[in-house]
Amino acid sequence: MEEFFGIGLLWLLCNYFGGTIRWIYGSIWRTLFNKPKFTYNEYVFGPEKSKDHFDTHGHSFNNMIITFVILGIIISVFSLIIN
Repeated sequence: MEEFFGIGLLWLLCNYFGGTIRWIYGSIWRTLFNKPKFTYNEYVFGPEKSKDHFDTHGHSFNNMIITFVILGIIISVFSLIIN
């Protein structure tokens, strides 16, 4: 039972972290180029009322990928600083 809770908590944290990074980047990008902005919830959970498969699962997947890339960069930088 603990592993299901742990995996769910890890997914939730990674989804929010990646969604926050995407939201910050997207907000800056869309402000600079005068494009319509998306809400924070759309970056984290995808657009509401969409039947598209990517909209329901792809946003979470992108958030996970971004989280692992950012964490990899942070770990690499710290390992270079320490050594």
